[in-house]
Amino acid sequence: MIAALAMVALGHSSVAAQDGPLRIEITEGVVEPMPYAVPSFVAETPDAGQYVEDISRVVADDLTGTGLFREIPREAHISTVASFGAPVPFADWKAINAQALITGAVSLDGTGRVIVKFRVWDVFAGTELGQGMQFTATTDGWRRLAHKVADQVYSRLTGESPYFDSRVVFVSETGPKNARAKRLAIMDYDGANVQYLTGSDAIVLAPRFSPGGERVLYTSYATGSPRIHVLNVGDVQSRIFQADQGVMSFAPRFSPDGQTVVYSLTNGSNTDIWAMDIGSGAVRQLTFTPAIETAPSYSPDGSKIVFESDRSGTQQLYVMPAQGGEATRISFGEGRYGTPVWSPRGDQIAFTKQNAGRFHIGVMRTDGSEERLLTASFLDESPTWAPNGRVIMFARETQGTEGASALYSVDISGRNLKRVRTPAGGSDPSWGPLQ
Repeated sequence: MIAALAMVALGHSSVAAQDGPLRIEITEGVVEPMPYAVPSFVAETPDAGQYVEDISRVVADDLTGTGLFREIPREAHISTVASFGAPVPFADWKAINAQALITGAVSLDGTGRVIVKFRVWDVFAGTELGQGMQFTATTDGWRRLAHKVADQVYSRLTGESPYFDSRVVFVSETGPKNARAKRLAIMDYDGANVQYLTGSDAIVLAPRFSPGGERVLYTSYATGSPRIHVLNVGDVQSRIFQADQGVMSFAPRFSPDGQTVVYSLTNGSNTDIWAMDIGSGAVRQLTFTPAIETAPSYSPDGSKIVFESDRSGTQQLYVMPAQGGEATRISFGEGRYGTPVWSPRGDQIAFTKQNAGRFHIGVMRTDGSEERLLTASFLDESPTWAPNGRVIMFARETQGTEGASALYSVDISGRNLKRVRTPAGGSDPSWGPLQ
């Protein structure tokens, strides 16, 4: 946990280069990664040496992992950084074509807390981008410090909101297909620091973070039939969310204000979407058709819900007011659509599409226009958005792996598809908020 976070002026603020500040342009076309250098951070106290390389390496991994930046290898560096406050020899960094330079220093304050400070430089303009910042944490939070540094660098160089200092809750899967154990786990966005939240004694599905990241909704078969549970991440305590008997409840998701949960409920042969007020426990039915209605997801402003339904005869996507009412179909391409999730930016909806024997993760505008497929595989499903709406994480099952899933991420342009490494198989990811 970050113990303190402060922004301090470590030098003069930058003056924009004559042609404007250094900025990478993110478009839907091909992006030429920006070359940058991140020398090992300086150890300003003797006991900080164990952290300097680890922190600078995580910063570099975060930036390079976006596909938008290209790190210049250390062996190509002409200069080294021996002192955080020393003048920057920009000519040496220009010579190796570094457009951006990240310098930093690490110290321990005597109480066991790690302090990281950093600066970002526009090499060819010879200026600092923004002000230096300082972050502080206990020693076990050093990775979060690195992610926070990378978040600041990313935002300054792209103009976009960050996402590195975030976590993902998912279903960890181990064992053979016919006896696979599934339990909830939480990790850093990059797959590090995996912690298990439930045991493997009952099947769990579809975990979903609350807006603040302190709670997780999920579906569990602990009682024999699917029931919604809510878990407090801090103390790892869970309870059944609602106690209706004789029905199956699943696919829960919080409203943006965290006060309501929308979910699917099966009673007999019918499945509809319901909402529950968390404070009062009052429930309200939102759909009333004989079709299967499930996978609801709120718009960021809480005014609408997107969901999947087979009311037209095939599985399609619909949008309705958050209080229920007439729904508008938004998917009209070939194939079946499911698991829609509204982007945090509010401008797009991610979904799973099945067509011609292949599964895809795709995005479309909220009115169904401009559909784009980002992936194609034997089985891709369960998309979830990064906090800034730039990246989508999902689960992929590869043909011949006996149903074992792994987590992947992809940029919304369709670039930079990569696997998120976890200790075991993974499915049903849910990306939490920036911490």
